[in-house]
Amino acid sequence: MEPISYVKAINDYYQGLGYPPYQWTVNTSAPFTPLSKPLHKCRISMLTSGGISHHTREPFNPTAKNDLRLDEVDFQASPSDFEINDSYYDTRDARKDLNVIFPIERLRELARDGVIGSIAPRLWSGFMGRIYNRSKVLEESAPALGRELLRDGVDLLVLVPA
Repeated sequence: MEPISYVKAINDYYQGLGYPPYQWTVNTSAPFTPLSKPLHKCRISMLTSGGISHHTREPFNPTAKNDLRLDEVDFQASPSDFEINDSYYDTRDARKDLNVIFPIERLRELARDGVIGSIAPRLWSGFMGRIYNRSKVLEESAPALGRELLRDGVDLLVLVPA
């Protein structure tokens, strides 16, 4: 059995609905910035795109497209304070243990054990909608997040995609 080509399958699907071919992002190089200090001295933040929202926030739209919303998450929040609103992946395991998609407790353990220096005061949940507006991400949303990470003194961002 041949593996499914995601790119071809998604292109075929949307072209069948009358949309033009999607212009996929192709990166020919990736910037690499080595850590300037040992991991045990670094401040870490985290971003999940798994559609999790704190119970005090409006839930994410589970079928959203181009949802560039980004929620701040207090690093001391309890995993039981979140709900998952995403229909594009199987959320059963994440509903049993939030750490599957947002390893907040594992991050705290790493800080407690001295593996990382500290946890930033804000963690992040967002960018969960199928995002087709690349220019807005590249020119606005990602730089805005970068500024917030700098404001929090973050040395390393852990990305947890859904």
